[in-house]
Order: sequence, then C-alpha cells, then structure tokens
Amino acid sequence: MTLEQLTMLKLVAEQGSLKKASELLHKTQPAISQGIKQLEQQLNITLFDRQGYRLVLSEAGRQIYNHALRLLNEAQEIKALSNHLNSGHEASITIAIEAAYDLNKIIPLLEQTQNQFPRTQIIIRQEYISGAFEAVENEQADIAITPVGMIDLEAENLEGYFLYQGFLINVAAPKLVQRHPKLSSVKALQNEYQIVVQDSGQRSKGKNYSVQSGQRCWYVNDFSTKKTLVLSGMGWGRLPDNHIKTELANGSLQALTLADFEQAAELNYYALKLTNKHLGPVAHALWHNLKTTTEQLKDSHVQ
Repeated sequence: MTLEQLTMLKLVAEQGSLKKASELLHKTQPAISQGIKQLEQQLNITLFDRQGYRLVLSEAGRQIYNHALRLLNEAQEIKALSNHLNSGHEASITIAIEAAYDLNKIIPLLEQTQNQFPRTQIIIRQEYISGAFEAVENEQADIAITPVGMIDLEAENLEGYFLYQGFLINVAAPKLVQRHPKLSSVKALQNEYQIVVQDSGQRSKGKNYSVQSGQRCWYVNDFSTKKTLVLSGMGWGRLPDNHIKTELANGSLQALTLADFEQAAELNYYALKLTNKHLGPVAHALWHNLKTTTEQLKDSHVQ
C-alpha cells in the first residue's frame, strides 16, 4: 500500500470516475484502474461498487477511505514540517519566565508567533527567583523574562532590555492581622509563619531573601500554594501585585505596613538572551517582537 494508491482512492471516490481522477493526477485511466485493483488485492477488500455509471465506494471502501484521508493528511503535515525544518526553522523554542511576571502582557505576542510559525512548538518554563536567569545562561532556554539588576546584566554574557516594573507586596489575611492589633514591626510576626517560595535555580542556595533572623518559615514551590496559605491566615509573605489585585480590592488580603520592613520589593523585568548564541528564526522573531512592542509602549507613554 502506497500514498499514491491512497491518493488514487481518494480522488476516484470524490470524483466518481477514473477519467476525472486521471486528469487531476495526470495519469492514464488504466494506470488509475490498475492502482485501485492492486490496493484491493493487497487489502483483500472490494473498495468500489462498479455496477453503476459512477464508481461508488462499497461499505468497506467508505471505512478505508476515511482512514486513508487521515493518513494523507498526516503525510501532508510531515511534508510541511520537513519543509519548515529544512528552511532553518526550529522544531521548538523555550522561554523561561519568572513566575511573578504577568503572562497576560505577552499573550498577544505568543499568539502572533504561534500563528506565524504553527509548526514550531513553544515551550514555556515557569521558574522562580534565579531559575529563568540560569535557564538562559545555561542554554536551557532561548529567551528568559525575569527580574534582573543592571549590575548582574553587565557582569554576564547576556543581552537584555527592560520590559516593565512590577512589585512583590507584603500581605496577610485579616485573620492574621487581627492577631496583632498594634502591628507596626516585622519583629511582631516572628512567631507567625512567613510563606517563602523556593528558588528553582541555584543562585540563592543557602540564602533567605527578605527573611528576618529567627523567623518561622514554611517553604513552597509556587505562588499558587503560597497565596492559598496566606489567604487562609496560616502565614504572611510577599506576592506579585498582578496576582493579588482582586484580593486587595475586596479585603481578603491586606498590605502590611511595617516600619522596619520594606512594604514592596521592586521587580525590574528584562527579556534576556545570550550575546554569543545565535537565535533561530522563530526565537529571533519573538525576541524582535518583544523588543518592538516594548519600544512602542515607551513611545506612547512619552507622547
């Protein structure tokens, strides 16, 4: 059984005649007839009812025809994919994104890239703290979107540009705040549990950022778990501003104002790539679109 035979089956079934199928395939009618007969012999099935004026699929032929359509479509996809890869396009690209970043800000660009390059898989790695930075640094990702300071950026073999500024805000549920009616110092929270997200990278190994000495802590590996625990009143901690807008508005979370502890931490998000690594066409297009969109937003704010 060959793809050519299945193509003959498809066209004869759809056209109802050997003549029309032969015209579309640029083959003689005897060649088409022979191809169909060979397929019937190989499958040991009569594919067409030949008693009428038009060739009509038999009951068994209709089932074979439906499977043939799927196989022919798959063959077309394989051919298109091979053309895609032979032209230099990547089979997949990986974007490492720090989990505090508001993904909604780049959904239109991801959709644009998906529509432009439908045969390239886009892999999004959600990372925490230094994880996205390390992913691009170690060539495990083509592009990273992560908070980074200019000193770090200048010290590494990385090219980057600023995207936007977000914040991590210290919050707690009213249930916890009510246990401390005169709360003004972080020291008063020492025996409460601070919920801390662990770094998915190695740069903060052995370090606790924004954790006071002697503080009780629970460690989690994602913001969703952290938010659930904080909402329950079981602890307090910093959460991304874009994750808690609704909760701050409806009062289910309260921002903590503490005289001796920073209320919010600034997060300066950058898009990063290695300076000495050549991006493929798809990754380059996404990088270019990220940069272009950011510059357009800056220009609109200036105006």
